Amino acid sequence: MDDGCECIHLVGAALGALVSFVLLWLGYRLGVIYQLFHKVESRSPCHGGELVAQVLQSHGVKFVFTLVGGHISPILVASEKLGIRVVDTRHEVTAVFAADAVARLSGTVGVAAVTAGPGLTNTVTAIKNAQMAESPLLLIGGAAATLLQGRGALQDIDQLSLFKPICKFCASVRTVRDIVPVLRKALTVAQSGTPGPVFVEFPIDILYPYHVIQKELSPKGAPKGIVGRIISWYLQNHLNNLFAGAWEPRDTSPLPVCIPEATAEQVQQCVELLSRSKKPVFLLGSQSTLPPTSGDKLRKVLESLGIPCFLGGMARGMLGRDSPIHIRQNRRDALKDADLVILAGTVCDFRLSYGRVLNRRSKIIAVNRDRSQLLKNSDMFWKPTVAIQGDAGSFICSLAEGLRGYTCPSDWTEGLKAGDITKEKANEQKANEKTERHLNPLKVLHLVEEALPEDSIIVADGGDFVGSAAYIMRPRGPLRWLDPGAFGTLGVGGGFALGAKLCRPESEVWVVYGDGSLGYSIVEFDTYTRHKTPIIAVVGNDACWSQISREQVPMLGSNVACGLAYNDYHVVADGFGGKGFLVTRQDEDRISDIIKDAQDTAKKGKAALINVLIGKTNFRDGSISV
Repeated sequence: MDDGCECIHLVGAALGALVSFVLLWLGYRLGVIYQLFHKVESRSPCHGGELVAQVLQSHGVKFVFTLVGGHISPILVASEKLGIRVVDTRHEVTAVFAADAVARLSGTVGVAAVTAGPGLTNTVTAIKNAQMAESPLLLIGGAAATLLQGRGALQDIDQLSLFKPICKFCASVRTVRDIVPVLRKALTVAQSGTPGPVFVEFPIDILYPYHVIQKELSPKGAPKGIVGRIISWYLQNHLNNLFAGAWEPRDTSPLPVCIPEATAEQVQQCVELLSRSKKPVFLLGSQSTLPPTSGDKLRKVLESLGIPCFLGGMARGMLGRDSPIHIRQNRRDALKDADLVILAGTVCDFRLSYGRVLNRRSKIIAVNRDRSQLLKNSDMFWKPTVAIQGDAGSFICSLAEGLRGYTCPSDWTEGLKAGDITKEKANEQKANEKTERHLNPLKVLHLVEEALPEDSIIVADGGDFVGSAAYIMRPRGPLRWLDPGAFGTLGVGGGFALGAKLCRPESEVWVVYGDGSLGYSIVEFDTYTRHKTPIIAVVGNDACWSQISREQVPMLGSNVACGLAYNDYHVVADGFGGKGFLVTRQDEDRISDIIKDAQDTAKKGKAALINVLIGKTNFRDGSISV
């Protein structure tokens, strides 16, 4: 027994010596790291938020949209110091919509920064909308401290799992030294291939200064016992790892952006198809507006080809207001007659009846950066003759190079244009019809259309009233029309208008609202006032969710949940520092004057809202909402 006890004591002593040696060695190594860190810290009293701001500045970011929160305060303060304009909104979803508009209009990445938990969950709809609209967007999110995640910290949820299905790239920055490389990668991914949103979360202990985090992690008193000393050592080790190498010089400039392009063989194949065509037609979607081809350059190329064009999404306005090759009406009939259809960034989803509107005898050239979008529903209703995974704008320019001297048969284009004019004259006649109680919405839209200056930007946010506006209002040039895109999201108006006005302060920015969609973002009139962004909103107020009621009542016999009220939205705009105008049947002869008053109000720096009480028409009977 004595020999056994002695043996146990010897083993215990040896283990104790080994543990002491390991702790001494680790203590020495940590002391070296700690001293190295403090030498660097004394030369560069930075925090993680400053590194974020430096990367954004290097990438040409001019605006960060936000709703403030303690998790992200260092980013906002540092951005302001570097001259990046921080624009705070009244709802996180508006911040993302505003960043989306900036991305579309500037050709760079739009940036929104929101706090952890509910701040981020409030952005999900806008991020999904950006994904489907293919907008390059960076969402920056706060997060609980690295050691507290999963332990019940304030606003702590699994944010990465939430955004992985709807973002091209998701990352959680775990040390300060990772901030720059992770952000550079995220910004590049957002713009490469098919553009889209990316998400980067920053735990709070990555962003605040070392001494702040050290104070939070340090024990309140001297550690007691071996367990206390181990915990203290662990926390100090974690702290030093967070900040080790934090301020070493790093390149913050943009990484190369990868954009797929058509091959020379593919272009030549399409040149041969087009040169033999007698009735070609272009369908241009939002992708045709993406960099590197500018809108003005693409417009000139399309005009040189002379091929009739239907424009959708962000491509609306590509050819100006009155182009002889821009066909706005009778698309279904034109597609039946065409012998060659070029889908330039246009997708065969519900907007083209999943491809069923395409003539099976037509040759079809499809160009899209995204392969799944390129071939959507091609296994059911249509087949591409040539399918090109590449950039639509660059492809059209290359196509024109190979078709020098080509002119589209004039009788084809002129015939489509004649049908266009006939249909639009019929629409104008409908604008003169009397409606019960209130104003004819088509007449109102025609008067707004006539008042728009050449540099105006139109934001579309609504159902029935906005659907009518799409037929009547004509953007004056490329990148002068903003709508949600394929997701059909209501509520984009407040953020889109904010982003558009900041990008183009010299332009009149008009939001065409339905009275239903206005409810999502009327509070942002407070934002317009505070940030001096005088937009103009026109609201088609028919006291109804008419897009839904138009089907629900005849099909199901009830208007349940579709009714609203003729509310005084103009008074709400006044309350938030804007200027409201009410337009009723009694003002029918003064509508143009009221529109001009709203324009003058905006020129003087105050946002304006025109609340127009409208009646019902049968203009869009047969349109569907699902």
